[in-house]
Amino acid sequence: MYIPLAILLGTTIATQVIAQDATRTSPKVLIITMFEQEAKPWLENENLGHKILVPGLNPDYPEVACNEAGLCLMTTAMGFSNAASSVSAVALNPGFDLTNTYVVIAGIAGVDPKDGTLGSAHWAKFAVDADLNHRIDPAEIPDTWADDTIGLGADTPGEKPKWGAGTEVYALNSDLVDYAYDVTRNVPLLDGDTATAYRAHYDQDAAQGKPMVSICDTLSSDTYWHGVNIAESKEKWVALLTDGKADYCTTQMEDNATLTALKRASEAGMLDFDRVTLLRTASNFDRQGKDQSAIESLKSRSGGFPLATENAYRVAKAYADTIMNDWADWEAAPQIKHSE
Repeated sequence: MYIPLAILLGTTIATQVIAQDATRTSPKVLIITMFEQEAKPWLENENLGHKILVPGLNPDYPEVACNEAGLCLMTTAMGFSNAASSVSAVALNPGFDLTNTYVVIAGIAGVDPKDGTLGSAHWAKFAVDADLNHRIDPAEIPDTWADDTIGLGADTPGEKPKWGAGTEVYALNSDLVDYAYDVTRNVPLLDGDTATAYRAHYDQDAAQGKPMVSICDTLSSDTYWHGVNIAESKEKWVALLTDGKADYCTTQMEDNATLTALKRASEAGMLDFDRVTLLRTASNFDRQGKDQSAIESLKSRSGGFPLATENAYRVAKAYADTIMNDWADWEAAPQIKHSE
């Protein structure tokens, strides 16, 4: 049943409607951000004046915002629980038709200094859950163990898990990821003096360089961890779960949960999982530099945050534009068209 928001709130807000309106919203591209600063560049630049209230969204971000061109934006709030519940609320809402929609997760992350730098942008082919495993007290692990993480039901590190949740690894449409990289690799990226100075803490070539666009994978965890030892353990975990196919370079707090919600909606015929892409931009390094402790690195002001929020917008927007501007070709099925 359609209920005008003006009645609910006792005021006239012409642009707002309840998502159960008989007129379904069919985005060409749906951008998923996780918190206010990630959403801000989209809201400031894209004239997303059509606001749709969606039951089940986080109360801090209760609306999906859209424009006439077919671009929509939602914000989940941080962490696995918020991501899964918010994306499910939109994907399963009868007020939306997402069957032909291209979904772009576009947010910030930590980055492995071997693979990227502050402000760099990375399209992922794999998303791996860092936390569905056993952890043993580091003071009690056997001397023969390289770290304290073992797979669920496994006996030693390096052994494949014997059971799991089914959400540990998601593989995205590899061809579409290649296309996204191809059309965004030359997008001008924001850089800054603070970030340039901070990169001197690191020896790695990628870390010392300018922001760039690349393809590398992402690691999801509700825990905002930091430090060389944990990072090296996570590298082994990603390689184990994907048989060496994935190489994580970004770390974030939502993506496996977001992808679980999207996958379930796809299985229900509500959207096409092959149209999902995942972009993460580097706001910080995931481990300390050569002259820092992990605590010092975690607490530092690297200058990467404003670069990451802006560059996530620039890169994801450039990709989205190629789809929206050529919608006749993209609507029926992904058209993978690599530039020369």
